[in-house]
Amino acid sequence: MNQEVKTTPLHAWHRDHGANMAIFGGYEMPLWYPTGARREHCTVLTHAGLFDTSHMACILIEGPAAYELLQHCFSKDLDACIGAKKTPLEDGRCAYGIFLNEEGETIDDAIVYRLHREQYMVIVNAGMGGTIAGHLAAHRGNRESTVTDLTDRIGKIDIQGPLAGTILKKVIQRPETVFDRMPYFSFKGHFDARSPLAEAVRLNDGTPLLLSRTGYTGEFGFEIFLDPAHLVALWETIMDRGETAGLVACGLAARDSLRAGAVLPLSHQDIGPWPFLNNPWPFALPYAPDRTGFTKAFIGAEALLHIADPEYTHAYAGFDLRKVSTHDTAVVVDSDGVEIGTVLTCATDMGIDRVDDRIFSITSPDKPDSFKPRGLCCGFIKVRKELPNGTVVQLRDNKRSVKVMITDDIRPDRTARRALKDMVDDG
Repeated sequence: MNQEVKTTPLHAWHRDHGANMAIFGGYEMPLWYPTGARREHCTVLTHAGLFDTSHMACILIEGPAAYELLQHCFSKDLDACIGAKKTPLEDGRCAYGIFLNEEGETIDDAIVYRLHREQYMVIVNAGMGGTIAGHLAAHRGNRESTVTDLTDRIGKIDIQGPLAGTILKKVIQRPETVFDRMPYFSFKGHFDARSPLAEAVRLNDGTPLLLSRTGYTGEFGFEIFLDPAHLVALWETIMDRGETAGLVACGLAARDSLRAGAVLPLSHQDIGPWPFLNNPWPFALPYAPDRTGFTKAFIGAEALLHIADPEYTHAYAGFDLRKVSTHDTAVVVDSDGVEIGTVLTCATDMGIDRVDDRIFSITSPDKPDSFKPRGLCCGFIKVRKELPNGTVVQLRDNKRSVKVMITDDIRPDRTARRALKDMVDDG
């Protein structure tokens, strides 16, 4: 039986504005608009882009033992996960991590938001709300807590790019107060008008929202959660207020190329049903300082500590914009011509290019004069041996072979972590 294709509240808007649509995670979503994916991608780097992300799933965990349930099921140590000093997760902060099975394999990645000591919001990927809610409920045991799947009951849009804060100032009440003391991976407000937290962030018309300094592009920006009944009106208001700042609507193609250039994984593609080890995202695990163990026990921990000869996931950047197709298996070949693994993601970051041996972005302050990026392919490979940075390999599909270089970073001069005061003008 074919599963019914879902839509978000913005579906008609996307259609009316000429979006190229496709099925993703069980939802019909925009891939790109008439502006084109290249312009959408580059505009997020230089100005701002608006993304419909209401396909993402939301889970609410409440009760006296909600914290203990998350500590058991979620990879991040909530007692030591904030900043360089590894302080505990506190109200108004959020943390990225992984839900693993007993074998140490990824079920899904997630961001956990602490609303207060006995209430947490968990955002997972499209179509995964029921799976993760079921996983949490199955491991609840005698922990006093409730797990509520809010899939399709919360509206969500993301505004990403250096002018995101400047645009949002025009649509929220008391922006100076909202933006005060709001570091990366923090949030304010609530999407439920009944919550006492809702007073912290309201639109100019009084609508409450949860505003989070997070995103999936590597650039400065916000994720916005609100009652879906107000979603279309907010989207149209932001598009209108952002017009003079160069804001554009963006689809999934730009979201994918931006996240690849920012070395961010796509769940069920770059992380999935294999051990979550030897990859660019070790910060999602609660390693002890000597890295021989973890700072807490959690589902999958014992398996990860005892897996023999796990594979390696590496990031790479190419030397031009040519890509290989991952729809049919694309393989990785080393300098001896030996096939050593597979290609997980191959996208094109259209805002970067190489000059001599260095990658620059269109936002790099020291980029060469007249720098006009052609774009570079980038993404992730999974191979049977560790490859040091600087190693050159070939990616091959049925049509072409593309030379790429292993790296621990791709797009330079990203803005996601910059201080908010430096990213919002005083006008």
